This record gives sequence, structure tokens and C-alpha cells, in this order.
Amino acid sequence: MEMTSNKYLEHPPMVMPAPVFRIQRASERYFASHGWLQTFHSFSFADYYDPENLNWGALRVLNDDVVAPKRGFEPHPHRDMEILTYVLSGELTHEDSMSHKGVVKPGCVQYMSAGTGVVHSEKNLGNAPLHLLQMWVVPDRRGHAPQYGQLDLAEDDRTDKLLLVASGTPSQNAPIRLHQDASFYIAKLEKKTQTHAFGNGRLGFLFVASGQIRANDEALKTGDAVRMADVGKLELSGTGDVVLWDLPYLPV
Repeated sequence: MEMTSNKYLEHPPMVMPAPVFRIQRASERYFASHGWLQTFHSFSFADYYDPENLNWGALRVLNDDVVAPKRGFEPHPHRDMEILTYVLSGELTHEDSMSHKGVVKPGCVQYMSAGTGVVHSEKNLGNAPLHLLQMWVVPDRRGHAPQYGQLDLAEDDRTDKLLLVASGTPSQNAPIRLHQDASFYIAKLEKKTQTHAFGNGRLGFLFVASGQIRANDEALKTGDAVRMADVGKLELSGTGDVVLWDLPYLPV
């Protein structure tokens, strides 16, 4: 959870042929071990910088982190970024400069709009490892007021359904509102096939948090991801946990 750097925000628009259905295998991600933190980066982040892998539309970061017990991210600043954290196992303890405190449990989501600036810490105060997905979305503009929230969910809420968790798309009624025309879904697939339709000129980013999944008949496993452009429809089957982003082409 590093401070946002302008070298990642100020970059040329994406230019690509369409349609795109590009698989990033788990082993193709950047990996770093910091002792207390084991982390896989889907995009450039911190010490990993690749000018060809800065983002996918408005999605700037997707880090797959495991935090050791009694350790965590000490207080540090952010600004002008929409940050979502999805806890897969363990418990995440949050504190920030807006006087918010909270514990995010497995299957639940934390939201922080860093806006004009916020300082926060994220720690694992438990006795078991904490596994989470940390995701950043570029906002529609700079200078929003900082916000924080948590969404507590039961396992049934996301079982065999693509559950809309966060969105800034005007037509979407999501429990978490983003400052960007992007939508975030989670699902625990067991028995039923799920489909998602993308609008014209939209991007998609699918990440398999656990299990074995088929996406438009392509076999995926834990840690695999798919970057999509103008695919029209995504069909998901198999068993496991997935997250899905529906995104605009260009960050602001």
C-alpha cells in the first residue's frame, strides 16, 4: 500500500486492437517477498516498474498479498486514488487520519477514496496469515473529499452470483460508490454458470482468487487473470472465488 506516484498516473492513453482476451498466468506476475509480506503484482507497483504494464483502463493496481500475523502496513499517505480491499482469509484492522477504525473479515470489502489526502494503516493483528486483494482505480478527477467504508457480506451473498459491490456508473445501484465509471463484482462459483455483458468500448479484468474456473471456455486456476476489451460477454463456470472489473478504456 505505497503512496501514489505521479509516474504511474501520468501516462499515454491505451491503444490496442480489439477484441482482446489476454490471459495472464499466475506465474507471470511480479513476486516480492518482504518476510512479513508475500505479494504478487498484476501491474507496475513500488519496486516493479514496466512501462508496458501500468494499468488496464482505469484499473491501476491489483496486488495479491499475504501478511504475516502481528504485522502490517504502518501509517502511510495516499491521495487521488480509489482503493478497494477484498479480504480472502484472516482479518484486516484499519485506522486512518479521518478517525475511522474497523476490522474487515473474510469475504468482506473495504473502500477508501484517498481524495485530497489520507494517512492510514492496515494490519494483521491476528494469529493466522491475512490474505487480501488490494485494488486501485484512478478517479474521474483529482481533489475529491476522502471517504472510508466497509461492506460486511455473508458467504451466501456471493455464492453462485456475480455480486455488484462497487460502482461509479450512474445506472448501477451499488452499495459502494466509486468516483469513476467502473464496476466491481465478486463471486463464489459452485454450481451455476454466471454471465456478464460488457457495453461497447468497455474493458474487463477477471482475477481468479481461488479454484478452477472456465472463462469463455478458457481454463483458469488460482492467480490467473484475463484482460478483456470489447469481448461483449463473459461466461464463467467451475468452482472457486473470482473478482471482476468492468472498466472504461482510459483513466483520467
